[in-house]
Amino acid sequence: MEQIKENKMGVMPVRKLLVSMSIPMMISMVVQALYNVVDSIFVARISEDALTAVSLAFPVQNLMVAIAVGTGVGINALLSKNLGEKNMEEVNSIADNGIFLAFLSYLLFLVFGMTFVRPYFGAQTNNVEIIEYGISYLYVCCIASIGIFGQVTFERLLQSTGKTLFTMITQGIGAIINIILDPILIFGLFGMPEMGIKGAAVATVIGQIAAWLLAVFFNIKFNREIKIQARGFRPNLNTIKKIYAIGVPSIIMLSITSVTTYCINNILMKFTATAAAVFGVYYKLQSFAFMPVFGLNNGMVPIISYNYGAKYKERIIHTIRLSIEIAIGIMLVALLIIQLYPENMLLLFNASDDMISIGIPALRIISLSYIFAGFSVVAGSVFQAFGNGVMSLMVSVGRQLVVLVPAAYLLSMTGNVNLVWWSYPIAEVASLVMSIAFLKIIYSTKIEQIADRFGSDDDDIAGGALQGAK
Repeated sequence: MEQIKENKMGVMPVRKLLVSMSIPMMISMVVQALYNVVDSIFVARISEDALTAVSLAFPVQNLMVAIAVGTGVGINALLSKNLGEKNMEEVNSIADNGIFLAFLSYLLFLVFGMTFVRPYFGAQTNNVEIIEYGISYLYVCCIASIGIFGQVTFERLLQSTGKTLFTMITQGIGAIINIILDPILIFGLFGMPEMGIKGAAVATVIGQIAAWLLAVFFNIKFNREIKIQARGFRPNLNTIKKIYAIGVPSIIMLSITSVTTYCINNILMKFTATAAAVFGVYYKLQSFAFMPVFGLNNGMVPIISYNYGAKYKERIIHTIRLSIEIAIGIMLVALLIIQLYPENMLLLFNASDDMISIGIPALRIISLSYIFAGFSVVAGSVFQAFGNGVMSLMVSVGRQLVVLVPAAYLLSMTGNVNLVWWSYPIAEVASLVMSIAFLKIIYSTKIEQIADRFGSDDDDIAGGALQGAK
């Protein structure tokens, strides 16, 4: 009988529930953002070629994360919906098949690491030192990528049942291990061998594997609502199709970042390599603004999916409204900090005078897009929570490939690099318009059709929250 009890996602006051589920994820995401910055600072101390090699490896690493997280989105949304419907047999099937997909994803990058790493770098540069640095780094990341796929999958199992505190612990532990091991393995501290750039890769995969194993332990020990059955497992094609129906758009959407980054870098290189360096620094810094919102989304998605399955209309509406308000608040704080302290942020990366002169207007202009970004990021996850990942994909493609890259190219033809940065606010306005249009469709076709089962808690007097989107 324990399995069919109402999960807290169906009874806890929405405000308290969203905060309790999102705060751990937001903290862990900020730790992840911190790791990304610290890792780049340490690698830069090896040499500029080493930093360049890591930058060239980014598209492959981003693809790993895209596949892991995108598949996890499908697992999470599907699991939470079936938990709300009390369909426990399907819940267990989704979990088992999700783990199976994580292993298949690892095999893909294992093969890539063993056969295609050298051609991958050779196709991008003729600099032998950069190629060798890149091979040393990316080979390790691919061969031991089981950590990232296992970590994300088992964390999503915890998130889907509302146990986000455990995911904060696993992500935090993984990132902290990474940060601690980076200087030790790169520079050979405390009697360890000096591994250089390979040390950065080894630190990365050790942190990921530690987080994965800890997430496995938490699922076995504390996640009573999901029973993982490794013995006698057979892949279920129907369940896999359902996972990917939601997950594939997310995978594609996240992968688009690699294409966009490549295109923008090429545009900026026509001005100066310093402009491309500024863009790289922005990418590191912007994670501090977006990562907390992504953490908020990770807490929001299972709440919406669960209550959609349970047919608690008012709880869905209130969750969406609160999430949008919090996301906009976070982005406005980030906007204010960047507007006030752009030079201080650039100096974290030992910026030259040229880099500061280009970087200050760049950071201030690009950050104006944050005014609109909070709404759009939350809306994208709302679409995924309702199983409409294609909408998120369309917004992402429209923003990055249809608007951002062409706008950057056209503005670059003016010969003024500062105008190129305006492509970001322009693209974000387009994203906002598309997000509002799709949110109206979700409201009318999904939310409005629900006949609420019974009155919600006193925190849920929000029936008109999305009426403005109607």
